Amino acid sequence: MNMQYLTQTMTDLLNEFSQKAGLKSGQILVVGCSTSEVLGHHIGKGSNVDVAKAIFPPLEQFARQEGLYLAIQCCEHLNRALVTSRLCLERYNLLEVSAVPQPKAGGSFAAVAYVRLPDPVLVESVQGHAAIDIGDTLVGMHLRPVAVPVRLSVTELGKAHLTTARTRPKLIGGERAVYKQSEGVLKTCL
Repeated sequence: MNMQYLTQTMTDLLNEFSQKAGLKSGQILVVGCSTSEVLGHHIGKGSNVDVAKAIFPPLEQFARQEGLYLAIQCCEHLNRALVTSRLCLERYNLLEVSAVPQPKAGGSFAAVAYVRLPDPVLVESVQGHAAIDIGDTLVGMHLRPVAVPVRLSVTELGKAHLTTARTRPKLIGGERAVYKQSEGVLKTCL
C-alpha cells in the first residue's frame, strides 16, 4: 500500500468534508479507523501502525485549522472508548477511563493518536458533532442525535469503506413548529 497515496487521499477527503459538513470551531469530530480494513484485511486482523501514521497527520492538521476536538475511537477491546485531549474532556465534562491504546488492544490508529495528541486522555464516550468512519468501525454510537450522512466523492480509503456524517438538532414540535426565525412571527413579540 502506498502511504503517500493514503496521506493525499485523506487530505482530499477532509477538504471535501470541510466544505460539506458545516463544522464549527470547538465541535467534536469522532474518527474511527480500521487500518486492517484500509489494507484489505478483515477488521482487527491486520493492525498497521504505518497506515495510521500516514492517515493521522492530515487529520490532525485539519482539526487544528478548523478548531475541532478530535475523538479517536478505539476498537472493541477497549469498549470503543475514545482518545481525545484533556481540553476536550474538560470542556465537555467527559468521563475519563484508564487504559493506553496499543496496536492490538485499542487499534493502531488510536495508539498513534494517543502518542500525537496534546495531553491525551481516554474517555468512555462522547456525543460528537460529526464523524468519519474508515472501515465500518461503528462510530455512530458516539454521535449526537440526529446524524445526517455527508456524501463525498471519495468512498474508500485504501480498501476500507468510508462513511461520513454530521449532526443537527432534533426537530421538535409537530406540524405547527417553526424551525427558522425568518419564517416565524418573532417580530410581533417585541
